[in-house]
Amino acid sequence: MESGVEELMPRLLPVDDCDLAEDFDPTVPPRTPQEYLKRVQIEAARCPDVVVAQIDPKKLRKKQTVNISISGCQPAPEGYSPTLKWQQQQVANFSAVRQSLNKHRNHWRSQHLDSNVTMPKSEDEEGWKKFCLGERVYSEIDALSDNENLGIDYIKVGFPPLLSIVSRMNQATVTSVLEYLISWFGEKKFTPELGRWLYALLACLEKPLLPEAHSLIRQLARRCSEVRVLEENKNEEQMSALNLIICLVSRYFDQRDLADEPS
Repeated sequence: MESGVEELMPRLLPVDDCDLAEDFDPTVPPRTPQEYLKRVQIEAARCPDVVVAQIDPKKLRKKQTVNISISGCQPAPEGYSPTLKWQQQQVANFSAVRQSLNKHRNHWRSQHLDSNVTMPKSEDEEGWKKFCLGERVYSEIDALSDNENLGIDYIKVGFPPLLSIVSRMNQATVTSVLEYLISWFGEKKFTPELGRWLYALLACLEKPLLPEAHSLIRQLARRCSEVRVLEENKNEEQMSALNLIICLVSRYFDQRDLADEPS
């Protein structure tokens, strides 16, 4: 085994046999070049062939593993499959939105936020869910309090994805918030608040997609296809919103295997 290692890793500091003092101690600073080289050789021999890093799992960000599924979306229910013309129009509209956002991003980023807008930190999952969806949706409260006639309480109904807000989000934050909302959507129903934020976050995603974002949007499209099949009380507005997200993921972000077949 050692001979094989020698062949693959030839000694860069060969030390010929030399007369070292009888009192040579490798633990003390070397006094001659020969002692230095001999000490290096001794230390190298003590190094293990394989070193395993000690990693603190608490410092790792959760959900780092990226699983990309190749399974497609479930077909749209009968009567709700979008036409190819409709899908092409949505892609064109979405492209125009993205171009406008990129063009005016610096302008909107410079605009002052209202005093009641406090954007959560990127890693604050619960904070972002409440910020985007509002306490009413997040906590699944059926009715608002009697104070709603005093004005819109965005803490309860959620902050809309205003350009002044999303323009301040870097790609890491966009991806994180998208992950938080998709995770929430995996167990909850589709709501208009959720739909608005998903559309806005997709509009902020930069191409080419990072592997994590690629996996997330595929997961989102498949979840939308599940919901539109399982939803008992189907309505035109909700079906159209679900079709729109699937359309953008599949046709704008080039996940063609997830696309709805034209009706």
